This record gives sequence, C-alpha cells and structure tokens, in this order.
Amino acid sequence: MTVTVIRETDELPVPPGADEEATEIVRAIYTEGITAKKGAFSREFAERMREDIDVAFEEARDRPGGAVGRGPKRWYVEIHPEQLRGFVEIVDHPWVRKVCESVLGADYRIVEVGFDIPFAGAVYQPWHRDYPMPELTRREGRLNSLHFNLTAVDTEEDMGPFEIAPGTQWDWSEDFGHQMFPPRPYYPRYDERAIRKYPMMGDISARTALTIHRGTKNYSQKSRPVLVIGVDSPGAGIAEKHDLAVTKAYWEQLPQSVRDHMVCPVVDELTPITQKHTIEGLVMGEAE
Repeated sequence: MTVTVIRETDELPVPPGADEEATEIVRAIYTEGITAKKGAFSREFAERMREDIDVAFEEARDRPGGAVGRGPKRWYVEIHPEQLRGFVEIVDHPWVRKVCESVLGADYRIVEVGFDIPFAGAVYQPWHRDYPMPELTRREGRLNSLHFNLTAVDTEEDMGPFEIAPGTQWDWSEDFGHQMFPPRPYYPRYDERAIRKYPMMGDISARTALTIHRGTKNYSQKSRPVLVIGVDSPGAGIAEKHDLAVTKAYWEQLPQSVRDHMVCPVVDELTPITQKHTIEGLVMGEAE
C-alpha cells in the first residue's frame, strides 16, 4: 500500500498583484491545507449563531432525512442561508472574501451552509477527506473548493476537537475507500502529522476539505457545534451536491457583493433540505 503525493512543487498559484496577506493565505492553504482568522466576529455573534443552529437542528431531527449521522453521536445538517441570521456578515467579511478570491478566483460561488455537531459520547471518526479528489487537483495540483468553519463554543480538550494532518490534501491512492477514507494501514502517516485545533467563539478557519482530518472523541458532557460554509470555483461540481435556495424576499435584501457569488435558485417558498451525505454515514456509523 502506497500513497502518491500528487503535488510536490513549491510554486504557489498566487493571483497577480496579490498583497502579503493574500500570498500568505494561498501559501497556508496549499501547504498546510488550513488557515484561520482569530476574533473575526464577536462572542455575541457566535452566541446568536449557536441559537440558530439549535433551532435548525431540532427542526431537522423532526423529519426524515433532515440530519445525517457522521459517526456515533455526531450529526450533520445542511440549511438554507436565511436560517442563519449572520449569513451575510460571514460571507461578506473582508477576510472571507480575500480567502475566496485568492484561492478560488474572483468568480467563486457560495454553495453550502450547514453545521456539524459532535455530542457527548461522539467517538473518533476514521481519518477521511470530505469528497473525492477532483480530476483538476490530480492533474494540475490546483484546488477548486474551500470550507469555512466557525465554532459556536470555546473548544476544550475534552470536547472532541477537530484534528487535521497538514499537507495531506495532496495524498492520493486507489486504496482509499470511496476515494475518501484511507485504510487503517495508512493511519500512522496521519497520526504522526495530526494537529488538534482549539478555536474560540468568534474565530473562523478556511481549509481545503481534501486535507485528511477527523473529529476526535468527545469525553465531555457538552456538544461542539461548528458552522460550515462551502465555496467553490465555477465548474467544480460541488454545487450539484447541495440544495441551497433563497426566497425572493431574502434575495432582494442581499447586498450585491453577496448576490454576485450566489448561484442557487430563488424561490417563493423554501423546501427543507434532505441530506445527501450518505457515504459518511455508512462508513463512520450512524449517529445513534
């Protein structure tokens, strides 16, 4: 069993005219696979986000397909933008825009809004990436999507923090299950690289979901909700995996700077989203 590292060049796809911050963003995403902005939002903002997540989770749990298990005591729910009061503030934040433009280009698209909740009793997930490596990445060593994460709580050691193996976004092997899950003989590679993240309320991170990662065991009696915003480049094909929509009334209130990056349907009435992340549930185990 062997892993092929498909990108070994030190050359970075920094956009022309990029300033120092943009250059560092591209460097971090292309080398480590993750970067972050501490204190991008207030703690009050994070508290409101937690309230919206709690409401959306209760609604999703009350209907078939509303929430998908991503391991024992761990759930993922996809929502529509207007279910989140702070959606515009997040996607229109200067740092978020700079990350998207620097890594994905000026025509980036917002394609996913959701959240992951590991509850008390959540166990270690298998090492994984969130989707198969795109052909563009394998052929040219270019990334065409990003995930932004915002924690709704202060992350503590016993709460099952997120763990990532920096640099492994370029790992490829035919042995990966569903092209996403490295077999157990590969685990030492990721265990020795693993870094745990302890974000605080108000922090935001950006990562390529190709970097091998996992949720760790939640020994506490607390849940650890994390908001997810997915963004891609035109043609990446990520949007087809999601069912984002906005109502006409909400669309009319959006600033043009946000509308320019929304490609979802504008509808009279929202339809609750049925989750599509079935592979993770099958491999990681059901949440209950």
